[in-house]
Amino acid sequence: MEVIWFVLFAVLLAGYFALEGFDLGVGLLLPLLGRTREGRDRMVAAMAPYVLANEVWLVAVAGTLFGVYPLLEGEVLFKLYPLVVAMLLSWILRDAGLWFRRRLDGFRWRGFWDAMIAFGSLGLSFGWGMTIHAAATGFAGPVVHPVGVMLGAVVTLLFAFHGWTFLAWRAPGVFGASRSGRALVVSGVVAAVPAVGVLVGAMPYLLANSAPAATLNVLSVMVLPFAPIVLGAQVWVWRTFRPGKDAVQLPSFF
Repeated sequence: MEVIWFVLFAVLLAGYFALEGFDLGVGLLLPLLGRTREGRDRMVAAMAPYVLANEVWLVAVAGTLFGVYPLLEGEVLFKLYPLVVAMLLSWILRDAGLWFRRRLDGFRWRGFWDAMIAFGSLGLSFGWGMTIHAAATGFAGPVVHPVGVMLGAVVTLLFAFHGWTFLAWRAPGVFGASRSGRALVVSGVVAAVPAVGVLVGAMPYLLANSAPAATLNVLSVMVLPFAPIVLGAQVWVWRTFRPGKDAVQLPSFF
């Protein structure tokens, strides 16, 4: 049962990096590619239908971490407390920017919230790189480590490239390039490589510090039956909002 939950945890974390990674990447590129108000609206419109569905993966990752690896939960919250707080604030700012940017029509209002989307995306992307470095080293070093900073930069660049590939797939030609769905899958796999690499290296530690078998059995009964529903919802979102004539139409709530 420990192996099954390890595989599930790896799939969830890789799925988060591969899916939420392009949302964060689009946010990172907002100041670079969205040089006009219309351009920024198109970029937000491109990712808007996917944001909430992609964030479900983060909720699933957090729930699995707390339920399956309670000792690791303590390590993360205690030793990485400043980083965790910074990432939570970045998440709030990014989502607030998406929800509030169109509530008023002023130039300064939109500019401020667009900046919050970019800033929050940067904080989350960079923070994830530093977090997986800390996990790979057993949370033994300082929160801010040169290698962790470098890995944060790498993850940020990977997410930015993934976001660019997503835009080129979702709105072909609008941002100066066109990419196929296969290219998007490849960029998603590449974006997930750092997370998967860390988990593979940490596999012995995770297996040794899993929750008791009785707890894992209860979690399996409670959680696994809902997995097909979550996957089905993901399939529905991607089929419904695949590229087409309405690919960059902005939903009213964004």
